[in-house]
Amino acid sequence: MEEILRDFGTNWYVYLSMPVLAAVIGYVTKILAIEMMFKPVEFVGKPPVFGWQGIVPRRAARMASIACDTMTEKLISPEEVFERLDAERVAKEIEKPLLDNIEEITRQVAIQFQPGLWESIPEAVRRIVIGRVQKQAPQIVQNMMDSVKDDIDNVFDLKDMVVTNLVKDKVLLNRIFREAGDQEFAFIRRAGIYFGFVIGLIQMVAWAVFRLPIIMPIFGLVTGWFTDWLALKMIFNPKEPRRYLGLFEWQGLFLKRRKEVAAAYGALIAKEIITPHNVIQAVLRGPMSDRLFAMVQKEVQQVLDAQTSIARPLLVFAVGSTRYQEMKRAVSSQVMAALPETMLYVEDYAEDAMDIRNTLVRKMQELSPEEFESLLRPAFEQDEWILITVGALLGFAVGELQLLMVEYLTH
Repeated sequence: MEEILRDFGTNWYVYLSMPVLAAVIGYVTKILAIEMMFKPVEFVGKPPVFGWQGIVPRRAARMASIACDTMTEKLISPEEVFERLDAERVAKEIEKPLLDNIEEITRQVAIQFQPGLWESIPEAVRRIVIGRVQKQAPQIVQNMMDSVKDDIDNVFDLKDMVVTNLVKDKVLLNRIFREAGDQEFAFIRRAGIYFGFVIGLIQMVAWAVFRLPIIMPIFGLVTGWFTDWLALKMIFNPKEPRRYLGLFEWQGLFLKRRKEVAAAYGALIAKEIITPHNVIQAVLRGPMSDRLFAMVQKEVQQVLDAQTSIARPLLVFAVGSTRYQEMKRAVSSQVMAALPETMLYVEDYAEDAMDIRNTLVRKMQELSPEEFESLLRPAFEQDEWILITVGALLGFAVGELQLLMVEYLTH
């Protein structure tokens, strides 16, 4: 014992450096582990073995699918997205640009199928034809909206829209997990310091007693591994508040912050993913858009048949019945092509009406602890063993350096 105290008195600065360096190991390994989750966004190195890609972007499809399953099954449904939209109000919002498009479309199609025909028709007749088609245009929109609501599952795939946007934009996927778990990641970094310091104190005593060279790298490895493992556990466990040793109470940090997380998560999803623009684009251009187009084309063709009765004999005579049918289909296609741009005018109204953010926040706060955990847990769960292993190996390497430093300073 006297020898230990004498050595401590002689090399006190070396001993005191041990818990400090252990705290540094804990902190650095946590930063590295967190960054490895998200960076780099694309694979760097020589695939498939030599190199690295952030865990979240590498597993983008799976991460997005899991997050989306929770979102679409527990938080919001396609019916909720659309049922709040008033068909008449939507038609009113896009009435002017839609009418402007119809006039131009009618003119272009007529010129395309029979050059000189449209110009040869008296202006009064042209205005009657255009006026009648325009008059019915808002009704087309209303009918389309009503049809979408009645057959929402066949024209709108909410899960496909969410997953497609997240897989396409890996940076956005990173943002969702980073912002939802911002406080948790900060806790992991801080925990590395505290846990590392405590382990460093044990390391200091072990070195004083045994003076074995293997102590430094072994304790470095334990510091890197244990602090990573414990920090991850403390984020999600326990799911309900629990008192330990009668001294302090702890609840998994992510679950304890569910109100804050719900507000941030809901705002981000509403701003970046389930937006009116993305919803409209998914309906008009998504995997089920053909069904919607067929629905709208039928409406447009019915209007053309009903409203071009004055000019129809002249048109059929000029272009023939077969060409007339082709022209009618072309008009429908042109209207559909113009719809995405036209629908931009309805986005402000749709954002207020759908109220995605508040819906998500309210529903998230009603989730069970297990369901709420699934929002962030996939970011850790899939490859967390890699993060813990890397932390352990880095700690071992730093422990070796620490041993070299101690031997240099004590000789």
